[in-house]
Amino acid sequence: MSQNSKDRTILRDLAKKVAEIASQPIMEQRREMWKRHNRIERVRPMILVFPEGAWRELVPDSKLQCEQKEVRQMEWHLRSRIFYAEHIHDDTVIEKEWVVKKDVTYTGWGLEVKHVDSSMTLGAWAFDPVIKTAQDLKKLRFPDVIYNEEATKRNLELARDLFGDIFDVELKGIDHVSFHLMSLYCQLRGLGQVMLDMYEQPNMLHDAMSFLEEGNRRIVQQYIGMNLLSLNNDGAYHSSGGVGYSTELPKPDYDPERIRPCDMWASAEAQEMAQVSPEMHARFALDYEKRLLEPFGLNGYGCCEDLTHKLDYVFTIPNIRRISISPFADVEKCAQKLKADYIFSWKPHPAYLIGEFDTEAVRAYIKKTLDVTKGCVIEMILKDTHTCENHPERFTQWTDIAQDLVAEYAA
Repeated sequence: MSQNSKDRTILRDLAKKVAEIASQPIMEQRREMWKRHNRIERVRPMILVFPEGAWRELVPDSKLQCEQKEVRQMEWHLRSRIFYAEHIHDDTVIEKEWVVKKDVTYTGWGLEVKHVDSSMTLGAWAFDPVIKTAQDLKKLRFPDVIYNEEATKRNLELARDLFGDIFDVELKGIDHVSFHLMSLYCQLRGLGQVMLDMYEQPNMLHDAMSFLEEGNRRIVQQYIGMNLLSLNNDGAYHSSGGVGYSTELPKPDYDPERIRPCDMWASAEAQEMAQVSPEMHARFALDYEKRLLEPFGLNGYGCCEDLTHKLDYVFTIPNIRRISISPFADVEKCAQKLKADYIFSWKPHPAYLIGEFDTEAVRAYIKKTLDVTKGCVIEMILKDTHTCENHPERFTQWTDIAQDLVAEYAA
């Protein structure tokens, strides 16, 4: 890096532009709104956009100018923050910071997930189960956490050298804790077979979930023992969409040198259980997830699974705060359940960004949800947008429509 002055100049110029954006008064206003929103105070419906797969069309590799492969991701990250400010008019807070994550890896679960790849570049893969019988569960192992302190130190020194006079360079450890027990097991066992196991081999499924619960608990215990946890009461991504800005975390007696689970947000989801009854969802997934979430200060639950008829079970999660309301949920029924007691984390359907972009249809769709959630603390999280069909302007149009509407629904 030190030998390539061109790359260094590109990165620093981009960083200065990000810092200018972060210094705008609107960023502090958004930050304060998120804090109020996250403590269940309705300010107005909040908006966040996560382009995800569509990023390759918004900030493609062809726009990157750095020559060194190892710094092109840094360039991309800076350009994406600028793209947010210039084109995605949501409530994202651009911070004047550069976060260096501690280099943390894991030894794995003893068995490697296998997939049957698609013949299409972006096609769906198929399950290739490696757990075929109950005996195969004995091959599972509890993961070990590995912290590479030397690599972390090098990354931190590089960031300070590059950006120390522009950004607040911050070292963070694990600041996103999310449990995906059913996702992992379905990849090892196969989704269809897991569905059959609920009827044919329930004890095997319970044994698997118990093992994965204990393994995840041990991972968190290792985080604590190795002092790897970091606060996420800031712009850190939370649950399946949301940010962590909070006045309730960390706890008043926290030690800034040793963060505990009770000082943090955490989350869980079980999308694979979308078509399963509420009782079976609770029995085979939620009961295990609840115990893992219990030590954390605030929790979120859900992703793309429809929780309309499962909310009474979700409400039993300790310290539950953010609940995902998927594109497939009945928003009116969910609003009647959540009221103003939880964050109504609505996931609008991303399909509106493909095909013929119909602004009136988008407006009517968003308005319908805003109408039935007037008594809720609602956020709309546009994500799972795997493509915008090379029309980046659609994100601008969508967020402009949403912002125009939410102004009418302010508290």
